[in-house]
Formats: sequence, structure tokens, C-alpha cells
Amino acid sequence: MGAGEEGGEMAKKKEQIPHSVQKGNLVYCEKHKRQYPPSLGCQLCAYEEFAKRLKTEEAGHKVSEELPSMNLADSIPVVEDDETKSQLLKELKDTRQRIHELEKFETNHKQTAESLKHSMEKVQRILDDTINVMASIVELREPYVVGHQQRVAILACAIAAKMGLSDEQIDRLRTAATLHDTGKIYVPTETLGKPAELTETERAMVNLHAQMGYKVLQKVDFPRPVAQIVLQHHERFDGSGYPSGLSGEEILPEARILAVADVIEAMASNRPHRPAPGVEKALEEISKNKGALYDPEVVDASLELFAEQGFTLE
Repeated sequence: MGAGEEGGEMAKKKEQIPHSVQKGNLVYCEKHKRQYPPSLGCQLCAYEEFAKRLKTEEAGHKVSEELPSMNLADSIPVVEDDETKSQLLKELKDTRQRIHELEKFETNHKQTAESLKHSMEKVQRILDDTINVMASIVELREPYVVGHQQRVAILACAIAAKMGLSDEQIDRLRTAATLHDTGKIYVPTETLGKPAELTETERAMVNLHAQMGYKVLQKVDFPRPVAQIVLQHHERFDGSGYPSGLSGEEILPEARILAVADVIEAMASNRPHRPAPGVEKALEEISKNKGALYDPEVVDASLELFAEQGFTLE
């Protein structure tokens, strides 16, 4: 072969090399970020081409002779050996089998995760139903306050969302608010439904409902501190509340919100001994005692909720 023909053959080979750039006496493969002599070729490209040919043959298709050659004989001479070819084919099959097993495992894992998700949702529904049943039992003894705990829960969660509390905090607040009067099951019905002002003794008995509610709820394995929130929902920001006289940051944030929501809903509803003062009076009450009885941040969020967002207790 003359020098001209040899140069032309070399140029032709260079044109067939993909992702490459001639750099002096070496060729740079941009795909694999490596250099190699022009006469040798990129071994990684060659292996990829050989693997593609094996896959085509395995699928029962004839390998087109028009496929660009990657100089297999020059770059990887052993791949044309029957024994090596069989070994590579076996490795490819084994690799695809492992991929298939991993895909199968992933599918099973997804199915298991989906099944677990449905189970958790079912457990949550059962828990929610149980909470609502417990709330209903309390209301059976106080028919004039039917829906009070649910309305307080809705308002408390709206205030909490306005304040930017986390979903977890709002979730436990919802549960605590729905059960905050559980302790009243220990208060005589004649006291709960008395149409006149309560005596000092009767009032003291009613005030025990926070502690009695805690006593009941602490036996339930809630995934959140529900019992503590119920225990503290009559504590006041200045320490004048009950049962422990806690103040400020000593009171759980959920309990501070529940305290305000409870007052607003109670004043917006009728009671045996008085007609409902109404929501406006309730908002005046919390505004007047902002920073004293009630957490200032909770009060501000409550006022904004009713004034700016048109929240109602309907």
C-alpha cells in the first residue's frame, strides 16, 4: 500500500471514531475522557460496540455489516475468540438477570410500601373514629354543648396554621382539642347542666376536669403529647390559671392556642345559665387580656383570622 493510500485509510478510520478529537499523535475520546493512539482506537468504545453486537445477536437479529467498526481486532484482539465471546455473553446474561431481580425486588418493595401505607391509613381512621366516639360520650352528658369540642378543634387548628405551626403540631392539637373536656365525665350532670351560677364547691369540681381528662388520656398511647395539652388548656399566660399555675413559655404552645380557641367558642355559644355574648364580645375579651391571660401571638393570629380571613364558627 502506498503512502497516499495508507494516509487515506488512516483518515477514513479517524472519521469512523465517534466522540473523538485528533490531538497531535494521539486521539482524545470526549465520551470517555481518555487519549489513545490512532492505530489502537478507544478500547472502551470498542467494548461498548462489542456488547451491543452481542445483545443484537442474542435477540436473534443479524448484526448488520454496515454498523461502524471500532477496530475490534486492533483494540481488543481477544474478543473475537470464541471462548472469550461466550464468557462475555454469559456475563451479559448474568448482569441482565441481576437487573431483572432488582427490578422485581423494587416492584415488591413498592407493593409492600403501598400495603403499609393503606394499613397506616386504616389505623389512623380507627384512631380518629375512637377520638370522635370519646368526644360524643362527653357531649351526651352536656347536650347543650353538642359540637363544642369539634368547633374548638377547627378554630384551634386554623389559629395554629395562621401562626405557622408544623403539621405534626396541628395534628396533635386537633386531637387534644377534640378531647379537651373528657374529664367532665367525672362531673355530676346536675352540676354541668345547672341553669344558675355555680357555687364555689361546684366550680372547684368543674375545674378538676383538666386533671381528670389528663388522668384518662395519659393511659392512651397517643403518638403525641395529647394528655399534657389537655391538662394545660386552662393555664393562663400570667400564671393565674389552673391546675398548676404555669405561665408563659412553661405552657405548651398547643395548650396556649387551645385556651384561646376554647374561650372564643364558649362565649359564642349559649350556656344553661346565660345566653351567648357572641363572637365580637369574645374577640374583645381576648384582645383586652392579650399578654395577661392569653398569649399575645395567639391573640393576634385569632383576631386576624376573623377580621382578615372571615373565619366563622358555623
